Order: sequence, then C-alpha cells, then structure tokens
Amino acid sequence: MTGRVMGAGGVFFRAKDPAALAEWYRTHFAIDANGPWPQEAGFAVLGLFAQDSDYWPADRAFMVNFRVDDLDEMRAGLEAAGVAVETNPAWDMPEIGRFARVYDPEGNPIELWEPAREAR
Repeated sequence: MTGRVMGAGGVFFRAKDPAALAEWYRTHFAIDANGPWPQEAGFAVLGLFAQDSDYWPADRAFMVNFRVDDLDEMRAGLEAAGVAVETNPAWDMPEIGRFARVYDPEGNPIELWEPAREAR
C-alpha cells in the first residue's frame, strides 16, 4: 500500500428535509452541515456490526458517533432544548469511556462518547 488514511473526512447520508436537519445539527452540535468542521485530534472507530446487531435500531443502517468533552454538560444542554437523551450503564466501558444516545428529527441514531482519560 502506498498511501494511508489520515482520519475521517466527513459523514454523508440522505435526509428527507436536508435544510431542517442541517439546522438541527447546527443548533444542537454546532456543526455546519456541508461546511468545514474543525475537529480536535483523537481516535475514531470504523465499527462494523453484524446485520442482526441490536446496538441501534434495526431499521437504520448506520449510527454516527460524536466525541464530546463533557457528556454531562452535553446531556444537560440537549435535555434543556427538549432533546431526549438515552443512557444505559451497559454502554459505558471504563477503559473506553461513557456513552449516551440521541436521535435526530429524522430518527437517525447519534451516539455521544466522552472518552476515558486514558483514551484521550
């Protein structure tokens, strides 16, 4: 192999209402859809799950995972804005970090990950 992947370059998916969904991501995650999104250095995972995995809803082919610096603060802000946030102690892994889940207005699952100190 002569080249290497340096990192994720974006997340691309179809939306029923791209403008409304872009506004939701801008409001809740400060991500400007279709624009450059500066990121902090850190780990990313290409997670391939079995077709029958129940880790996220079976009617969705993918789940986006965002690294966050403070899961409790992110959760509080989302809940204050009326966004339901799911937690499950089984999702947390001390060596990897803490997790929560939200769904965008079109039902796409979004996992929020606060990496463990050792994983940062």
